[in-house]
Formats: sequence, C-alpha cells, structure tokens
Amino acid sequence: MSKRLAGLILVTDTLFLTYWFFSLLHIFGLFELPASMMYGDFEEPRVFAWNWSFFPIDVLFSLSGLLAVRLSRRGDPRWRPVAIISLCLTFVAGFMACAYWAILGEFDPAWFLPNLALVIWPLFFLPSLINAAAQPT
Repeated sequence: MSKRLAGLILVTDTLFLTYWFFSLLHIFGLFELPASMMYGDFEEPRVFAWNWSFFPIDVLFSLSGLLAVRLSRRGDPRWRPVAIISLCLTFVAGFMACAYWAILGEFDPAWFLPNLALVIWPLFFLPSLINAAAQPT
C-alpha cells in the first residue's frame, strides 16, 4: 500500500470514527455539539434518522480501511481486497450524502465538500487496486 493511500485512509477513517464517537456522546447527553457545526435541519426527526442511517456504512468503511492498512503493514496480501471494500463503501457513503444535499439544493460547503471528497479520492486508487487484485499470483 502506498504511503499516500495509507495516509488518506488513516485520516478519513480516524475522522469518521471521531465524528461518530462524539455524535454518540451527544445522543447520551455527555457532549454538546454546537448548532453551528451541525447539518441543516439536524433537529428534525427524519433528517436525524437520515444522518444516523450512515452510521453502519461509515463504521464499516472505517474499520475495513484501518484493517487494510494494518494488513498491508504486516505484508499480508489480503489488504487489497479489504482496501477495495473500504474504498467502495467510502465512495458510496459520500455519493449518497452528496445526492441528498443536491436533491435538496443545499450546497453548504462545510457538508457538501467533505462528502464530495469521499466520492473523489477513492477513484484515484480503486482502478489500480482492482487490476492488482485481478492478477494471478
């Protein structure tokens, strides 16, 4: 795994796990998130549910990404398929969020651009990972 890919995975996945950690603390009343940092209409039940619908996919892409980095550092060739899974889930999570905000016509850079980054950066690595995984050993 290239240093660039490992770095992007580590930063993205650590940030997402941190986001969900503080979101869980907020749910349990242990941490107050400033309203200025929240997405539009975050207090509406449907929007709240929409946001939490991303929890499973975000945790899955984060944990699989961290596992891919760990496997790569150990020299375990299974890192490639695990990284492919992680990057596909990352792309899908970002794409779903961008689609939601685009349908609403809300392009708040604080929320739209990070999700757009989740769509774009995996595309730089997926083709080569898929090609390498398809090569006979």
